[in-house]
Amino acid sequence: MLRVREERRGSDSLPDGLAAYRERFVAHLASVRGLSMHTVRAYRGDVTALLRYVADSGRSDLTALDVPLLRGWLGAQHRAGHRRSTLARRAAAARTFTAWATRAGVMGNDPGPRLVAPRARRALPAVLHPDQAAAALHAAQRGAAEADPLALRDHAAVELLYATGIRVAELCGLDLGDLDQERRLVRVLGKGAKERAVPYGVPAQRAVLRWLDDGRPALVRSHSAAALFLGARGGRVDQRIIRTVVHDAVGAVPGAPDIGPHGLRHSAATHLLEGGADLRSVQELLGHATLATTQLYTHVTVERLKAIHDRSHPRS
Repeated sequence: MLRVREERRGSDSLPDGLAAYRERFVAHLASVRGLSMHTVRAYRGDVTALLRYVADSGRSDLTALDVPLLRGWLGAQHRAGHRRSTLARRAAAARTFTAWATRAGVMGNDPGPRLVAPRARRALPAVLHPDQAAAALHAAQRGAAEADPLALRDHAAVELLYATGIRVAELCGLDLGDLDQERRLVRVLGKGAKERAVPYGVPAQRAVLRWLDDGRPALVRSHSAAALFLGARGGRVDQRIIRTVVHDAVGAVPGAPDIGPHGLRHSAATHLLEGGADLRSVQELLGHATLATTQLYTHVTVERLKAIHDRSHPRS
């Protein structure tokens, strides 16, 4: 039985030919498809695991990469105890890789479409109730009352995250020019370098304006450039800082689930749907590539309806 080996940092231990194919694929993902560094890194790790399996089978080029070999690779990982979600992700990465290799003329036939992996079980995301979201926003506002620059930034960031449902990476990547304050729109560069405009409400506008007027000028430095949200030393704020800010704000609300920025994004989507927004509009606002991703939130609202029914109906 072939041994499944995980990617090691520093040395990939792949034959030169296979390593060259991987690097061409990675360059394609970054330059042509415009995927984020995090996504490219995940693809690279999964494809490295696949190509190691190819090398361990005694083969040194991609002409040997057929359906039985792909199935053997997934089977070995299953026996090694990998979760369904990992198997599903790696199968998707393998299909993307073989599709690219076929288009690039490296492989004659694409075996990827015939590779079937178990579907990952999609757990319902933890979300805040609207009153919990309001309480978390209030908690984020407390420090801002003292006009502390960092507190003003934190309040504006949490308000904007909840108002728009954007990702934390998208928030931290915003520049001053991305704000259209007159129309209350923010221009967001999402996954795959896709741009979209997302509206935000009056509370978020007030918090952002206060940050711009009273907070940002105190932190701006020569290297701050056009970054909207700054760190304590004047550079673009780090995502880890915003994650901590959100956790602290939500953690101050009794009974609220432990969520970070992505949980706030889930909450915003759920509250939009519960408020009557249609699925297509929410898909556009969130920047989802497919409607299937957005449909996950309909399950959340159904679960809430069931809970309300069980709690409220006399014959539940």
